[in-house]
Amino acid sequence: MLCSQARIDGYRAALERAGIEVDRDLVRFGDFQHEGGFQRARELLALPEPPTAIFAGSDQQAMGVYEAARQGGLSIPQDLSVVGFDDLPMCEWLSPPLTTVRQPLEEMGRLAARTLFQLLEDQPLVSPRMELSTELKVRLSTAPPRP
Repeated sequence: MLCSQARIDGYRAALERAGIEVDRDLVRFGDFQHEGGFQRARELLALPEPPTAIFAGSDQQAMGVYEAARQGGLSIPQDLSVVGFDDLPMCEWLSPPLTTVRQPLEEMGRLAARTLFQLLEDQPLVSPRMELSTELKVRLSTAPPRP
């Protein structure tokens, strides 16, 4: 999916900007659901040197990461930082509240509807692709790693 590729590209770009080499062994792929996040997090946490943070491709995946951490006896964020993507309303109700990347869903819906009407009326599109900015919503699921 294009959104999956864009999210992994953003992850890689952020690491590169920070001067951190991408470790392919720490990248996992799956669906955007709880179970996928749970399974991939279990794989990562079972590594000889498990990560101190997991960036999930969706908030639902992040909820699966929460469960994998709980079952592994880890505390969020003391032992493991977790970041999601979407900013679903339930993120603020998780314990601890989930740090996530907020998408402008309302604006995305408006632009999609406008594009659909333009296509139905045979009007030329300004652009076949539009990018909207996201926002990091920092909550309590992230902290610096322990020394």
